[in-house]
Amino acid sequence: MPEIETPRLRLRNFLPDDFDDLFRIYSDAEVMKYLSPRNKEQTQASLHKHIQHWQEYNFGMWAVVHKESGRLIGRCGLGFLDNTLEVELGYVLEKSYWNMGIGTEAATATIKYGFVEAELNRIVAIAHPENIASVRVIQKIGMKYEKNARYYNVDVVYYAIN
Repeated sequence: MPEIETPRLRLRNFLPDDFDDLFRIYSDAEVMKYLSPRNKEQTQASLHKHIQHWQEYNFGMWAVVHKESGRLIGRCGLGFLDNTLEVELGYVLEKSYWNMGIGTEAATATIKYGFVEAELNRIVAIAHPENIASVRVIQKIGMKYEKNARYYNVDVVYYAIN
């Protein structure tokens, strides 16, 4: 599985040993406000899915590691949008790393990988309309608004880039 380095981040494959860090992030109600906090079993299932997805599709979620601290601070990558064959950009970051451009940095690297390495033609992203920070990341990386939609039983704004 490929790794990507950006100025501040290392995007690497998830390992089973990442469970505690991922659970710390996934169990934070503020971080997961628009996604639903996850318990230990749900986090373990997500971790397994992140690892397996790469093996099947040559793309997936990376563990986002802050290079300076060596700390796993979130996840960013590509997956299939709920009940579709469309490829979706997704990201979650620990709140102490919000408002620093880290989400944009990780998302930009992910989009580049999706088009260049995974040879995708289109990538989509969705966000809860009230999640202004996430919408801002989506817009900063060049995605364009296409519609309001409903995925994962939530009303969302839907963006795409070709």
